[in-house]
Amino acid sequence: MAYPQKAFASTTFSSPSFISRRRQVVYANTLLYQLNVLKETGRYEAFKLNWHPSYSDKPNVWPVPNHLFWDSDVAKWIEGACYFLSWKYNAEIDAAVKELVEMIRSAQQEDGYLNIHFTVVDPKGRFTNLRDLHELYNAGHLIEAALAHQDYYGNDLLLQPILKYVDLLCKTFGPGPDQKHGYPGHPEIELALLRLFEKTKDARHQALAQYFIEERGNPHGQDGRHYYDVEAELRGEGEHERPAYWTEERSFWYQQAHKPIIEQETIEGHSVRAMYLLTAVADLVRTDNTGNTGALRNALARLWTNMVDKKMYLTGGIGAMKQWEGFGIDYFLPSGTDEGGCYAETCAGIGVMMLAERMLQLNLDAKFADVMELCFYNAVLTGMSVNGKQFTYVNQLASTDTDLSKRAEWFTCACCPPNMARLLGYIGGYLWSQKADEKNKSVEVAVHLYSSAIIKIPIGDTTVELEQKSNWPWDGKINFAIRNASEVATTIKLRIPSWATDWKLSPSTPETVLEKGYLTLSPDWLKRHNTFELDIPLKPRFITPHPYTNQDIVALARGPLIYCLEDFDNPWVEDHFKSLVLDPAGNITEEVASDSELGEPCVTLTAHNSAFLRVEESLGPLVPLGKATVKERPDVQQLKFIPYCLRDNRGGKGHMRVGIRRKH
Repeated sequence: MAYPQKAFASTTFSSPSFISRRRQVVYANTLLYQLNVLKETGRYEAFKLNWHPSYSDKPNVWPVPNHLFWDSDVAKWIEGACYFLSWKYNAEIDAAVKELVEMIRSAQQEDGYLNIHFTVVDPKGRFTNLRDLHELYNAGHLIEAALAHQDYYGNDLLLQPILKYVDLLCKTFGPGPDQKHGYPGHPEIELALLRLFEKTKDARHQALAQYFIEERGNPHGQDGRHYYDVEAELRGEGEHERPAYWTEERSFWYQQAHKPIIEQETIEGHSVRAMYLLTAVADLVRTDNTGNTGALRNALARLWTNMVDKKMYLTGGIGAMKQWEGFGIDYFLPSGTDEGGCYAETCAGIGVMMLAERMLQLNLDAKFADVMELCFYNAVLTGMSVNGKQFTYVNQLASTDTDLSKRAEWFTCACCPPNMARLLGYIGGYLWSQKADEKNKSVEVAVHLYSSAIIKIPIGDTTVELEQKSNWPWDGKINFAIRNASEVATTIKLRIPSWATDWKLSPSTPETVLEKGYLTLSPDWLKRHNTFELDIPLKPRFITPHPYTNQDIVALARGPLIYCLEDFDNPWVEDHFKSLVLDPAGNITEEVASDSELGEPCVTLTAHNSAFLRVEESLGPLVPLGKATVKERPDVQQLKFIPYCLRDNRGGKGHMRVGIRRKH
């Protein structure tokens, strides 16, 4: 087992596919576009430690300075750039990475400290507000950038200063009497430290990650009190001062710090923070050799189940509440802001993918891969335009007059755009996982996602290759070829998605029993069949949220894709499709749309003569509620649906909706 940031190097995208086309867009457009934005906004040269006028800006969200994440914006761009450079060289990107690394090296303080804000703007504030001010979050992204840089360039020019910074962190934080008993308000460094430990084998790196995870939420952590209470008192925070994202004083659930992780019953707070934290917990459980992580494993399972069953949108998005960018109560999943919420941040979808991949490593169960795929094709890919130059932070399932379905060129808090780039840089690591046994000359490959790609697995003097070719997610036929496996006992496990109503393997195998959603092809079978085809018919289907959500709606899906309506195809709409009613018993047809229309040759869906408008006309202000005249206008002969991930690429008014009111 390996991290996808390493495992992706074994995968090549052999022929055009939806995923490879998205990657090509990032390489050709997104990385250079983002590099230009980094330069225009001051981020690029920030590590030169000169004053920038924006440092004086009033925070958009008190108490977080608007520029506080600049370190991580640069780090994520470097990380993504290194993944793509390993695929295809670009002189401009290479030069920018090298220059940024030199600036980062020059910005390091004598004791190893490395942070723009606390070096230039607030030198006395270092490590005084772990709760809100993202020092350790930024450090985590610098660690991940350094690992990607070292893998591609083969030198320690970035890793060396980062290791010096981590040395300082190891001295500063921990259980010792002279150490701070704190942990980051925004988890990230935990998973970065565990990846670093895999590289360095330095036990301090694993120990610090474990400390941050297990100390979180300790009510008696510092001098018998909660650490965040102690640090707030030390910096003179007023009794009734509280961050804008808190609903009341001591809303530590926002940072998943209201109680120790092993005691948390439900998933709470900021959704990205929760995903990064649980990803680190899964990594700690996966790499632990002591057998003492049973309680953490149980917490993982409990919180995953609560999230997926009760707090996840049809698109795989998470986070209903705008104020704290995170989870509401169980089953509170409104489609738009006029219904009470719907945030579904792009980074949160990426976080779900990260966590799902780690859960797969702990337990090869297709239920995790199903969620990983759902998030990727919907909650995540909707976050970037087809040209790779516009992005979304929030991904609602229904537009409103105040929140149209529109992408932006950039954000003040720009976590999502470079996160998209780095994910697509190492997406090959999500397609499959492998186990290789050199001693017994055996290989096992579990295929989680379908595309057109080749994985190469060296075993002794042999390199086993598994190739899949498909037009997924538009076509359900996947052709496989296994090569150089005559002397290697090779087992292949193929995921059968939970939404699939039927499937067929050719040639057929008598071993058709699914184990946790995976079909196993044995070494003996593969010796007889080095090519085979898996056919999973992709049929339009209606899906609905849980009844407890009180969302009496239906949505269209096909394969892993969730579909939506846009005003571009249905120009009569004036109310964001609120008055539309759909009969799920109606006729649905498919049509292949050219790439000139949506930027991707995709399948669109059309509902025929199965929808009408339900218009309520009030009889006046004195008429009691519920006594309005209801008119049904059965003049919607056709409704055209497009994949949610391809929304807002053709202009229009910005009216969009996923879930349509259901006819009873």
